[in-house]
Amino acid sequence: MVHAAPVGAVTRGTTNPNRLRRADRWLAGPQAWRLRHGAAPPVVVDLGYGASGVTAYELLVRLRTVRPDLEVVALEVSPERVRAAQRWAEPGLTFALGGFEIPIADGRDATVVRAFNVLRQYPEDQVAGAWARVRSRLTPVGLLVDGTSDEIGRLATWVAIDRAGPVSLTLAWRLRGLDRPSVIAERLPKALIHRNVPGEPVHRLLLALDRAWDVAAPHASYGVRQRFIATVQGLADAGVPVVGGRTRWRLGELTVPWGVVAPRDGPLRRHQGP
Repeated sequence: MVHAAPVGAVTRGTTNPNRLRRADRWLAGPQAWRLRHGAAPPVVVDLGYGASGVTAYELLVRLRTVRPDLEVVALEVSPERVRAAQRWAEPGLTFALGGFEIPIADGRDATVVRAFNVLRQYPEDQVAGAWARVRSRLTPVGLLVDGTSDEIGRLATWVAIDRAGPVSLTLAWRLRGLDRPSVIAERLPKALIHRNVPGEPVHRLLLALDRAWDVAAPHASYGVRQRFIATVQGLADAGVPVVGGRTRWRLGELTVPWGVVAPRDGPLRRHQGP
């Protein structure tokens, strides 16, 4: 039997324990309903897990607190990385060769596909096609999470994409030591990082976020968490349609509908509500 080559390119593969904890916490929180949907065990795909299987293992552990019978399939386009990751394999966690075609052995679709620090290393004009390919392998309640983080997970951003298209953008910070929220610009996903220029919606959002942070400065005497909560509340009061509430803000997390940040032109301008 001849198997087609995986769809995708080998990335740098930088991997560190706990690097993706902020996105995993979001999947186990506001998105937990997707994992609980249906009687069959859901399949979660870790696409492009990198040089180590540690973050795929962490994904299994964290999401099984929501759905104990879920399975994680970790995919890499590099055979060497697949072989090296086998030491992390256990019942419910498999490592296999694959890319954006999302090859799951029994042909099932994925409830979640987590693709972190993958598309960031691709040209911007390839993002829409990659999203479309993965979307075709999602269940009706499935979600692609296309994100970027720094090396130890202090800053992270991700776009949530369902079968109809992009839904939201989430920005997440380690609040301790935070100077200005706009530092997260350097970790925007590929779909947006080149759009952080005057006239683009994501640039306006980051400017508004810094302004709200400055206005919230008096709250700093109560701690950075209270200042951040006041910052997001200020955004909401100014008319930004923030998704979620203070429970998420306390974690240093801000989610907005894709329409708030969608590029002004190109295929990624299309969006839907949260």
